[in-house]
Amino acid sequence: MKASYRKHILDFKRPSGTSRGILTKKETWYIKLEKDGKTGYGECGLLRGLSIDDRSDYEEKLAWACKNIDKDFDTLYNDLRDFPSIQFGLETAFLSLQAEDSFVLFPSAFTRGDKGIAINGLIWMGEPDFMQEQIRSKINA
Repeated sequence: MKASYRKHILDFKRPSGTSRGILTKKETWYIKLEKDGKTGYGECGLLRGLSIDDRSDYEEKLAWACKNIDKDFDTLYNDLRDFPSIQFGLETAFLSLQAEDSFVLFPSAFTRGDKGIAINGLIWMGEPDFMQEQIRSKINA
């Protein structure tokens, strides 16, 4: 099996407030697994300043995981216990590799576009008028 990773920066359309400051971008990492002509993908969704695994050795540990991809999965997973976003990325990459469609991990009426799912609305932190507008928009949707 071959594993690689790639960094990608998501630029936010508007600055987004959190309990720990303002975010203008999100650094994310994609893991790609290749085996027997199949490809699997996973995302390591690190949030700088918020994630427990926001550490200076993050990319080094991600490179280590890719280099050691042929280890027993449980051993690899355990060795990454201090990096939950890398664990999640690897877990989804392995599921993706095994799936009929590498971008549909759990086929359902939702993934087929036949049915929606109920969700809570996300309200971004900001000035009171901005937050009120978001609330009105969610209520009217």
